[in-house]
Amino acid sequence: MTWLDINSTLPELIILATALLLLMLEVLSTPPRNSFIWVALAGMGLSLASVLGTPLSGNYYGNMIALSTFTRFIDVITIALVMCTFLFSAPYLRRTLEERGEYYALILFAAVGMMLMAKAHDLTMTFLGLELLSVPLYILAGFYRNRISSNEASIKYLLLGAFSTGFFLFGIALIYGSIGSTNYDIIQQAIVNGQELSRGLTLAGFALLLIGFAFKVALAPFHMYAPDVYQGAPTAITAFLSTGPKVAAFAALLKLVIVVFAVTTRHWWGVMWLLSVLTMTVGNVTALVQDNLKRMLAFSGVAHAGYLAIGILVGTSDGAFGLLFYLAIYSVTTLVAFGLVALVEREQEDGLEVSSYRGLAQKNPFIAAAFALALLSLAGFPPTAGFTAKFFVFNSAVEAGYIWLVIIAVINSLISVYYYLRPVVAMYMREPEDDRRVTLPPITVPALVLLVLVALGLGIMPFTLVQSGVSAAASLF
Repeated sequence: MTWLDINSTLPELIILATALLLLMLEVLSTPPRNSFIWVALAGMGLSLASVLGTPLSGNYYGNMIALSTFTRFIDVITIALVMCTFLFSAPYLRRTLEERGEYYALILFAAVGMMLMAKAHDLTMTFLGLELLSVPLYILAGFYRNRISSNEASIKYLLLGAFSTGFFLFGIALIYGSIGSTNYDIIQQAIVNGQELSRGLTLAGFALLLIGFAFKVALAPFHMYAPDVYQGAPTAITAFLSTGPKVAAFAALLKLVIVVFAVTTRHWWGVMWLLSVLTMTVGNVTALVQDNLKRMLAFSGVAHAGYLAIGILVGTSDGAFGLLFYLAIYSVTTLVAFGLVALVEREQEDGLEVSSYRGLAQKNPFIAAAFALALLSLAGFPPTAGFTAKFFVFNSAVEAGYIWLVIIAVINSLISVYYYLRPVVAMYMREPEDDRRVTLPPITVPALVLLVLVALGLGIMPFTLVQSGVSAAASLF
């Protein structure tokens, strides 16, 4: 191990040090509890400065980690996602008297797993990153130990997560048995040169890896856990649950497909096509009948996983760019939506029904406008960033010849308009049910304003993110 190896993972090391510091502060209990968030934000800020200040590229740790523009793109999304999650979480945790140092530490550990999954250049490292992401999320889903719904969410997430881990590990074992290595470059060369022990064994291994990833991103029919876990988990952490695993898993799967298994596309494209169509259709149709906002947004997330899968299927530079752009926009809008649900939510998770948002525009116009913008962006209304993101993904699929897939995706987008507009109609066209005031905590104002501007601005002028996304996608090829 050299200094360059250590420097290549400096952002992760800073985050780990911050997480350990938070755990020590929690045990000592000497500082005021509202200092935890500032320590966590400072650590993430230093990590972001490290990512932007040391633009390394190349392979490190014995070719197990590879840095590129692609990994920096994912690092920035991860850090921004975590920092905004902290700002939305703090008022919720203080209101429920559950603000503890381990909450922030667990999210930081999960962030390290997300970053390692994108940087992994070896299936062993991918698995380590996946588990470092998953285990803290199992705990966070059950963070409210005195709530039965939170405990149930944690158990369901743990059992099905362990089940998907078994598929993933078995897939790694089959690939290693067929090729004799877990390194991306060696696997790719063996496939291209026909040096596998068995092509069928290699494809079976990839199929099991795909199942493992499908669980993590909630592709149908492996999505069953998502609505129950999202509904039962504390609302403050549901925002991170619905975005973090998708960003990390889709980034890792995209890299695996482009770098390793691109030459085997003809063997699995039909399966991915079917998964994409099934996922977007099941997600949207099921979301139509949901009255609970968390369940509705959970099925919405399933549908968006179907759209994101199009970028994997296309497998071109344009498809990779569309996927990365969509991931960034989806993360922003979903974080705003769930963050505002957490702010509006009453004690003991009351007020999560669509009818509870009646007249919200009269109680707090800013919160209503931000929530409406997030929902319209998720639906793909122009000129929001959600429309631009869908355009890039669908356009890449059209250019690759997947016309019918795009037609089905557009029809699904039209279906989603109905359930996204239901809360908007309730907020602006219905009278309030009560006189309860809804206030916006000062600590969340900067994050909310920034995310709203991003969600709207990137729909009108997406040039900066487009340039970053194009560069990140090109680095994979």
